Amino acid sequence: MNERTNNSVKCAMALTALYQVFDPELGINVVDMGLIYAIDFNETKKQIACEMTLSTPFCPMGDSITQGVKNALEQAFPEYTLSLELTFDPPWTQEHISEEGRIYLNN
Repeated sequence: MNERTNNSVKCAMALTALYQVFDPELGINVVDMGLIYAIDFNETKKQIACEMTLSTPFCPMGDSITQGVKNALEQAFPEYTLSLELTFDPPWTQEHISEEGRIYLNN
């Protein structure tokens, strides 16, 4: 994950919240799955920009996953507004899965 933030404490808090959001098909959280590409806090404007992807553009659980990410960040940071960008550049591959995720999936 590319963390574009100068607030490492808030980024860690955001990741902690996102560890609770799971891909319903695989049962792995979105962080270990490698779906979160960037989190950027703008302290002046009280905004969070989150860039993420899905395993495929046609992921049947895409709406559920993105809504889960949105809900988790809005709950963790109610005083911030959230901008959630879904991108497929670069496309997700299994190489994005963390070591913990690989162990979970027995890869």
